[in-house]
Amino acid sequence: MIIFRLIGESFRFAFDALRQNKLRTMLSLLGITIGIFTIITVFTAVDTLRDKLQASVDKLGSNTLFVQKWPWIFSDNFPWWKYVNRPEPSLRDYNGLKDRLELARGICFEVSTNNRTIKYRSNSVEGIGLNAASQEYNLTWNLEFQDGRYFTETEGRSGSPVCIVGAEVADGLFDGTDPVGKQVKIMGRRVTVVGVFKREGEDMMGMSQDKNVLIPLNFAKGIFDINNQRYNPQVTVRGKENVSLEDVESELKGMMRSIHRLQPGEEDDFSLNKTTMISNQLDLMFGMVNVAGWVIGGFSILVGGFGIANIMFVSVKERTNIIGIQKSLGAKNYFILLQFMFEAIALCIMGGALGLGLVYGITLLFTYGADIEIILYFKNIVLGIGISVIIGMISGFWPAFSASRLDPVEAIRS
Repeated sequence: MIIFRLIGESFRFAFDALRQNKLRTMLSLLGITIGIFTIITVFTAVDTLRDKLQASVDKLGSNTLFVQKWPWIFSDNFPWWKYVNRPEPSLRDYNGLKDRLELARGICFEVSTNNRTIKYRSNSVEGIGLNAASQEYNLTWNLEFQDGRYFTETEGRSGSPVCIVGAEVADGLFDGTDPVGKQVKIMGRRVTVVGVFKREGEDMMGMSQDKNVLIPLNFAKGIFDINNQRYNPQVTVRGKENVSLEDVESELKGMMRSIHRLQPGEEDDFSLNKTTMISNQLDLMFGMVNVAGWVIGGFSILVGGFGIANIMFVSVKERTNIIGIQKSLGAKNYFILLQFMFEAIALCIMGGALGLGLVYGITLLFTYGADIEIILYFKNIVLGIGISVIIGMISGFWPAFSASRLDPVEAIRS
């Protein structure tokens, strides 16, 4: 109970100091406010951007590998001359992996081309992405439909002229009418719509099916050369749920080397890309931004700490006779020490709360004013309060210690 009373009195003293010396106290708190505002703003923006990018990356699948010609991550000394002569993933690779891989849930061969136009009667949608894939596409990607269905086994094998369109494509072509069963024209061929992907909305990396069209691979063979590198051929492999990605990668690498007849010690002529490569780069990049936020905000907090120490020395000087009376009535040194420590912490929490309030205002401004969603996470609120408490403890210790060591007789006489 004594501790709670002590905390209550300390907060009362802090509010009294704020009320009696508003300008002086607000100027002292300005450094803490700016520092907390800077650090938490950087962390809030970074966390929001990081989560949006990670959500886009997660669409690729955490247990999915992509056999491609080029690696996703380049180093400073990137030997491009080695990669440029690599072969593109081919149907031969796909067929060899399909027959031999045991740890894969699904294996799919995919090609894609961009900036195509799709038409339905007098309506058309330009700039769509046309994807062609083997029948296992639904096993390697998480597909959701708002209308219709996926290709049947017969449609995939026979190369039927069918397609699945994105929600934005369906809106542009059919004006709200049911698109399933209607015939559209793409690359000079008439194709029947059998399904519509569920609307996903735009994301940070453009990983959305809203403006894509998917056709069976065997149908695409009659439209363009699916082995041509201009159509970005790749083999997508998703491992089984109870199998680790490392095991799937190890088996896939061995099978690809065998299919390409590479000798032991010979370098791979393919790349196995995975989402962890992107995630690690994101962690590295945003880690550097966080350090910059700490450095920039740290200087403001340092200045704010000196300001709090200064106002606490002034507060001790103003209340010297009160300290003397308290000690003459039996107050212990630790009581005086904690009293001023809690007052310094209370002042820093005020400054920190003001900084967090400004950050929250910025998030509301961007979310509702600029239609850019920014989230102030609870962990950043806790971090801001925690920094305020630590700065209050550090900046308030020496003034509080000097107050606790005052001689009661000399203090009353002052």
